[in-house]
Amino acid sequence: MSVPPRENRYRTAWAGLLRKEHAGGEQRVAGWVHRRRDHGGLIFIDLRDREGILQLVFHPDGAAQAHEAAHRLRAEDVVSATGTLVERDPEAVNPELPSGEVELRVSSFDLLADAETPPFQIDEDEPVGEELRLRFRYLDLRKPQMTEAIRLRHRVVSAIRGHLEARGFLDIETPILTRSTPEGARDYLVPSRTQPGSCYALPQSPQLFKQLLMMSGFERYYQIARCFRDEDLRADRQPEFTQLDMELSFVEEEDVIHTCDRLMRDVLGVGGFDVPEEIERLTYDDALLRYGSDRPDRRIPIEIADLGEVFGASEFKVFSGALASGGVVRGLSAPGEFPRSRFDALTERAQGLGAKGLVWGVVESGTPQGGTGGWRSPVAKFLSEEEIAGMITATGAEEGDAILVVADAAETAAKVLGELRLQIGEPTGGHDLVWIVEFPMFEWNEEARRWDALHHPFTAPSGDLDADPGTWRSRAYDLVMDGSEIGGGSIRINTPEVQGKVFEALGMSPAQAAERFGFLLDALRYGAPPHGGIAFGLDRIVALLGERDSIRDVIAFPKTASGADPLTGAPAPVDARQLRELGLRRN
Repeated sequence: MSVPPRENRYRTAWAGLLRKEHAGGEQRVAGWVHRRRDHGGLIFIDLRDREGILQLVFHPDGAAQAHEAAHRLRAEDVVSATGTLVERDPEAVNPELPSGEVELRVSSFDLLADAETPPFQIDEDEPVGEELRLRFRYLDLRKPQMTEAIRLRHRVVSAIRGHLEARGFLDIETPILTRSTPEGARDYLVPSRTQPGSCYALPQSPQLFKQLLMMSGFERYYQIARCFRDEDLRADRQPEFTQLDMELSFVEEEDVIHTCDRLMRDVLGVGGFDVPEEIERLTYDDALLRYGSDRPDRRIPIEIADLGEVFGASEFKVFSGALASGGVVRGLSAPGEFPRSRFDALTERAQGLGAKGLVWGVVESGTPQGGTGGWRSPVAKFLSEEEIAGMITATGAEEGDAILVVADAAETAAKVLGELRLQIGEPTGGHDLVWIVEFPMFEWNEEARRWDALHHPFTAPSGDLDADPGTWRSRAYDLVMDGSEIGGGSIRINTPEVQGKVFEALGMSPAQAAERFGFLLDALRYGAPPHGGIAFGLDRIVALLGERDSIRDVIAFPKTASGADPLTGAPAPVDARQLRELGLRRN
C-alpha cells in the first residue's frame, strides 16, 4: 500500500510504511501513541497507524516545546507529528519493525485527542477475556495482530473479486428480507408491521435466488453474501456470517471444480498457501473409511484400516459377531505413550460416541506376560498370531505403537475412530486441501423417521430415482481445508419433475412443496439451464489463513458464543410501542 493519495494537515505518509529510502526529508505522520519511553533527555514514542509502527524521537535541544509536551502523552492519545525522517544508528536498528531502520526526529506535534487509560493493554498480546475484548472491540481492533487479521480479510475479498470479475462473473445482490424456507437451521424472523402476524426471514443463504438468477440468464453470478442462521454457536459459527456465493449455468461438476481450483490458487495464495493446479479428490465413502469423517484433516498422519478380511473367520465373538450382523471391524495405530489410564479415557470417549466398546493394545517386540505375538492387550489371548500379525500389518503399526479397534456398525466405527484419530494425532505443518465428492443424497433421520437431504433439497440426484432413496447419490462436492469444510456446492436440479421426486422422497406433499417453494417450481417450468454452484465460508478461510482458532478473530464486530453483542448490548428489549406496531403486544 502506498502513501495517502493527498497530503493534508495531519499526515504526508502512513507511519508504518516509512523506510530507509524516505530518510532525509520532512514527514508528517498521525496515529495513536502505542508506547512511550522516557530516557532522561530523550523521549521515544512508538506511533501506530493502520500500516504499522514508527518510532518518534523528541529531543530537548532544537524542539524544546515539543519535548516538554511529550512528557504528558499517554497510551492511545491521538497525535499528529512533524519532523525529519532520519536513519537510525546501526546499533539502534530494530529488526522487529519494518520501519526499524528509521525514526522521525520530531520538531512539532499536535495532540488531537486525549485518551483515558484502556481497560487492557493495546501494546501487549496478553490474554484478555472475550467478554471484555468484545465490550471494547474498538480497542481490541487496534492491536496490531487484530488489525492484520482484518487486513487479511480485505485482501482475500479483493482477490475473490479480481479473479471472478476477470472471468465474466457478475456481482449481484439478493434480498435480505425474504420468505422463511426450511433449509436445515432455524430462521431469524422479522415481524412485518404492515401485515400483522406475518414475518420475513433473514436468509440462511442466497440459494434459491442464485438459482433464479441462472434461470434469468445471467449465467455467472457471485456475491459476498451476508447469511443468518439461528443455531447454537461454536468457534466456527456465528448467527451472522459471510460467504462467497457462486453459481454458473451450462456446467457439470468438472466445470465448477475446475473454476474453484483456479480461484483458490489466487485466494489462498494471499496467505502464502501454494495451491496445486488440480486439488486432489476423495470420495465420500473413501473419506469415511480412511479418516472417519467427510471433513478429514489429512495433516494427521494416521489412517483407519478396514480389518474385515483379517478377522473374517475370527473366533473372537466381538469381531465375528459384528461382521456377521453386517457391521465392520476397523482400527488405527498411533505412536506415543499409552498408559492404562489413557486407554481407559479413550474407551470412555468411544462409548460416549456410541460404540459398544474399544479394543486396544500395544505392539511389542517380544511376547510379554499377558500378550501374544508381540501385542500386549486384554484380548490378546482371544486372537490368533496370524490375526494379530494381519492387524499390525493392515494398520501399519510399528513397535511401541498403540492399536485401537472398533467393531460396530460402519457409521459408528467411522464416527468413533474419526474422533479418536483427532484426539490422539498431531497435525503436521502447512495446509491441506481436498475435494470430497460422490456424497449420498440423503441421510436417515431416526428421530423423525424420514429422509433428510445431506446437502439441501435442490441438489441434483443421481442413480435410479424410482429405487429406494437411500440408494440415491448426489452431484455434490465439498472443499475441505485442514479438517474444516470451507466450501460446499452441487449441480442443481433443473426440471420440475426431478425436483418433485426429491420433495416426495423428503416426505413433502405436492401441496406443501407448492406452498414453500412454489416460486421455484414455477420458474423451473419456464426452462432452466443445467446449473451448479458453491458457497465458500469467507470467515473460515480467513481464520485458517491467519491461523486463528475462532472466526470471531477475523470478524470486525462478532457475537459471543451465546449470540450476544457486549459492545451494543444486543439482543435487547424493545419499546412497547414498537411491539404494538408489530402486532406482538396488545397493551
